[in-house]
Amino acid sequence: MKKALLYIHGKNGGADEAEHYKPLVSDYDVIGLNYQSSAPWEAKSEFSVAYNHIAEKYEHIGLIANSVGAYFALNALSDADIERAFFISPIVNMEKLITDMMHWADITEPELKQKQEIATSFGETLSWKYLCYVRKHPINWAVPTDILYGERDNLTSMETISSFAEHHKASLTVMKGGEHWFHTAEQMQFLDNWLIQCLKKDIRNDNA
Repeated sequence: MKKALLYIHGKNGGADEAEHYKPLVSDYDVIGLNYQSSAPWEAKSEFSVAYNHIAEKYEHIGLIANSVGAYFALNALSDADIERAFFISPIVNMEKLITDMMHWADITEPELKQKQEIATSFGETLSWKYLCYVRKHPINWAVPTDILYGERDNLTSMETISSFAEHHKASLTVMKGGEHWFHTAEQMQFLDNWLIQCLKKDIRNDNA
């Protein structure tokens, strides 16, 4: 049985990050998606094309997605035949994140609507079109999912991630002291152990 894990990176990441996961999942072909999309409506088209290409070659497809890459996947691949998803620091409520950033930047909805786009001092450009799209396209996700979350994630609150996990019956693992960006040696070791244990759980379920 040919099995693939599609890896979708977060902002400022790259498809080459998929190399990290290959030694952990030797029975899967890990494929990094080198996507160009910066908005969910773009990703919906681009990810669907990539998924269909992979589905022509593989009988079983799983997903690893990071940060905003996970949000793009939630929006773009909800109808795809994905057997399991592994999300690392996922953005699961984009509307809340955008409105939080508006609050941080002291920007009102009428102001954003009038100007359409506003650059912030913390490097993000807020978009009225993006916010409207998010509101019109709520997440509808039924793929069995495991989530890894850092206790000190500065983009998604514990309340938000817990609510998503409960609503979608996803398993949630919290790294004490972990950040949104898993990058230190300790954090990466925790991530690796988490993924290995999740895959072992799947194997046990398959053999049950």
